[in-house]
Amino acid sequence: MTPPATDARDLLRHTLATTAYRGGKTLRDAPDSFANFRAAETTRTPAQILAHLGDLFDWALSMAKGQSAWHDSKPLPWHDEIQRFFASLRSFDDYLAGDESLHASPEKLFQGPVADALNHIGQLAMLRRMAGSPIKGENYFMADISRGRVGQDQPKPKREFD
Repeated sequence: MTPPATDARDLLRHTLATTAYRGGKTLRDAPDSFANFRAAETTRTPAQILAHLGDLFDWALSMAKGQSAWHDSKPLPWHDEIQRFFASLRSFDDYLAGDESLHASPEKLFQGPVADALNHIGQLAMLRRMAGSPIKGENYFMADISRGRVGQDQPKPKREFD
């Protein structure tokens, strides 16, 4: 049986929940030293990447509201930056969940800031491994991800592997 069709706005919200799940896994139990790990002299630190993620979701929200504004934030202390990441996801998701009109298409919001964010979550996962604090792989198809669940408190993995 074919599942029911999902509209683009709902699919975008599910993508935000996926970002929260994968981001939460990548950030969970990261040692404090991870924030300033540098893979090479010219690469961003995890704290800089996380600040960029917050900027991406703030930008996405501004575009959705029709008031496009970009800010290049300096990283906050690590745990504050983690809170900011999830807060920016929540704000964007709350807007998408409401009845307000979108001033940018879900497709454009996905192909710009959201797809970029997924890329950076992957970078953080790779940096965790390089920093000596790897996360376990997971069958993400089996993960308990649902639209609207974009906070730091995410369900435990259902099927991890080494």
